[in-house]
Amino acid sequence: MIVERRAVTAVLAAASLLLAAGCSAGGAGPSLGDGRTATGAAPGASSPRAAFPAPPAKGSVKVLRTVAEHLKTPWGLAPLPGGDLLVSSRDEGTILRIDERTGRKTELGTVSGVAPAGEGGLLGIALSPDYAADHMIYAYFTSASDNRVVRVRYDERRPAGEQLGAPDTVFKGIPKGFIHNGGRIAFGPDGMLYAGTGESGRRGLAQDKKSLGGKILRMTPDGEPAPGNPFPGSVVYSYGHRNVQGLAWDREQRLFASEFGQDTWDELNAIRPGGDYGWPVAEGRSAKPGFLDPVAQWHTDDASPSGVAAVGGVIWMAALKGERLWRVPLRGTTASAAPQAFLTGVYGRLRTVVPAGGDRIWLMTSNTDGRGTPKKGDDRLLEARVR
Repeated sequence: MIVERRAVTAVLAAASLLLAAGCSAGGAGPSLGDGRTATGAAPGASSPRAAFPAPPAKGSVKVLRTVAEHLKTPWGLAPLPGGDLLVSSRDEGTILRIDERTGRKTELGTVSGVAPAGEGGLLGIALSPDYAADHMIYAYFTSASDNRVVRVRYDERRPAGEQLGAPDTVFKGIPKGFIHNGGRIAFGPDGMLYAGTGESGRRGLAQDKKSLGGKILRMTPDGEPAPGNPFPGSVVYSYGHRNVQGLAWDREQRLFASEFGQDTWDELNAIRPGGDYGWPVAEGRSAKPGFLDPVAQWHTDDASPSGVAAVGGVIWMAALKGERLWRVPLRGTTASAAPQAFLTGVYGRLRTVVPAGGDRIWLMTSNTDGRGTPKKGDDRLLEARVR
């Protein structure tokens, strides 16, 4: 752990985050919620009233252009102020800056300490909430001993390839494995840092609240348990997860997460503080007491989800094995219509989706990760318009 920035943490602790979870119905193919919801919020927060109408049942996706191609095992994506984008390479351990207009790639440098193997390596990245002042990039990566979160200073004045400072460890000790390393990180509307972890192939860790595997973690920017967490003194925010690789907040500040199933059901979940999402006892909807059911579920061949983004009352979910982009319109924390698939098989495996402002998204492929067949252009970053 590094020394806490007390003043910043105190300000962030005063913010409240409204979060909720829903229950879904089962059945073949994509599955909808059944209208029941369970709402959870940070202490002191009030429940929001519905301020937005439900989005249309049917939508559309139009890919506007290929921003960049020939990327190497891209994983994390973070838009910079001013429009350019940072991309992490899982296997190379590097971070690229991509000019969003020309697609020109500049290597910032290598994040030291990354030990890529299997599904592990340099995974999610996020900008500090104080990026304008501190120029810090947060990164989740697999080291020789664990998965951890670090932050590195980005100095644009230094030569390309030497622009990243030495990593400061923010949080360590997350179980690592050849599979199921989780890896998505994001700062929430409350200014706290959230991380999706995997159970590293050891199923029992997901139900062990003392373990960091198979969880969503919530911490201050300095890696301390966030104020208002459901388990005192712990960074654990929700548990019973198999492998969380997508985190997104909707326009009413509710957290949603994507999760890999094993053989039957992949999930989109609405996250409730302290909620148990069932793994390994339940996969997909179970209606078992004590477990929270998903908002929507898919057979694993149709999804294997990674990144998610919330745009205009819709969750957009990138599918790896399913090679498609899923659209899930929301009414509160339930799906208001059947999930709809787009771009099926066109660009191969899809890893990451990020809002690009207005009705646009950034979308990144994952065909060079050892699980897919590289398409023309290998891996690429796309800009698309969505409705």
